[in-house]
Amino acid sequence: MADYRIYHNPRCSKSRQTLALLEEQGISPQVILYLQTPPDAATLKRLVKQLGMAHPHELLRKGEAEYREAGLSPDSPADTVLNAMVRYPKLIERPIVVHGQRAVLGRPPENVLDLMS
Repeated sequence: MADYRIYHNPRCSKSRQTLALLEEQGISPQVILYLQTPPDAATLKRLVKQLGMAHPHELLRKGEAEYREAGLSPDSPADTVLNAMVRYPKLIERPIVVHGQRAVLGRPPENVLDLMS
């Protein structure tokens, strides 16, 4: 089932658990190492929509130093947030699993099971 994609960070336990859960279900997703090949702003905008989020700020890891460095806040304009995620991919919450037009955040990893129904 190659039509699954995971935005993956192998150093993250939740990301590893999510990938393992997919593989246990017989799914071999396309693995996107987003820290090495960050998605562009248009891709991030699409992911935010697929995740059902109202604003890109919801997809941020707010505890990262880069969040403060970029001067982000809940009031930051969407384009500012998207551009910060492109510049600092570490800010992107992980893992994101995409199947067709739907996406889920693998927190908890079991969320990916929703994509299989």
